[in-house]
Order: sequence, then structure tokens, then C-alpha cells
Amino acid sequence: MRGNPELYALLDKLDISFDYYAHPAAPTVEEAARYWKDLDATHCKNLFFRNHKGNRHYLVVLDHRQELNIKDLEQRLKQGKLTFASPRRLKKYLGLTPGSVTPLGLINDAEQHVHLFLDEELKHSESISFHPCINTASIVMKYADFLRFLEHCGNTWEYISMYDQPS
Repeated sequence: MRGNPELYALLDKLDISFDYYAHPAAPTVEEAARYWKDLDATHCKNLFFRNHKGNRHYLVVLDHRQELNIKDLEQRLKQGKLTFASPRRLKKYLGLTPGSVTPLGLINDAEQHVHLFLDEELKHSESISFHPCINTASIVMKYADFLRFLEHCGNTWEYISMYDQPS
């Protein structure tokens, strides 16, 4: 299987089953969507940000169909001005390269530096899919198992509303 062998070992240790799908490189959501069409899961957009001082890093996970306005996100997260983190920071904190961003990269964040924001709409997902730390494959797991994975990693995380609330 393509991807991080340590990730697969951890999923096995946590007794998390998953379906594995190899595909050509898919560094963007638009490209990956071509390979997801037959997968029964919520597919995610995963964005890695830093604050203006560069001392805090955030991973934002939302449904891949959701459009994101960074100014609106700044208001919702209440973390100040955000910018996309550099490839160097992505490698340092999550052990990933651009185009392979995934919350499964939290296994590489030994210091639990990255804070995770999950769109609250994801709670309604039965299954969820992510790249396994490389963009030439996708894995699908139960959403409840994904939450167990997060608990094991120990990073701080919370749900946020990514959608406008009705007035």
C-alpha cells in the first residue's frame, strides 16, 4: 500500500479498518474528485494554515464541496490573520508535502503543535476519506474510527460551523 507505513501500523494497532484505493497523483480536490466518484464516503478538503506570527498552526477539515472564504474563516476561528503555511512548515509539523494534506499526518506531530478544526457538518458522516499521507491513494474509514484516531494522536481539536447560520 502506498502511504505512510507507520500510519497503517497505527490503524492496525487501534483496530481501525479501512478501505484502500490507489489512484494517480491527486494533489487538488478537483483532481481527487475524479477518483472518488465510486467511493461511499464524505470526501474532505484539508487546509493547513499559520497565524500571522507563525507560532500557531491549524489544520482545517471540511467537506470538499464547501467553498472557503479565508476572511470569513478568520472570523469563525478567532485566531487572527491566517495565511497558508509554507511547504517547509507542512513538512516540519505534519511530515507532509503540498497536495497530500490530511489529518492523518497528525501522527507525525509528536509535539501536538497543530490544532485541528473540523467542520461540524462532518459529524453527520458515516464514513470519511483522506489521503494516507501521500496523494496517490485514498482510504475510507468510519467517522467514529477517525475520531478514535484523533484521540490517540492527542492534538487539540474542535468543531466549528463553516456554514452561515440562519438569521
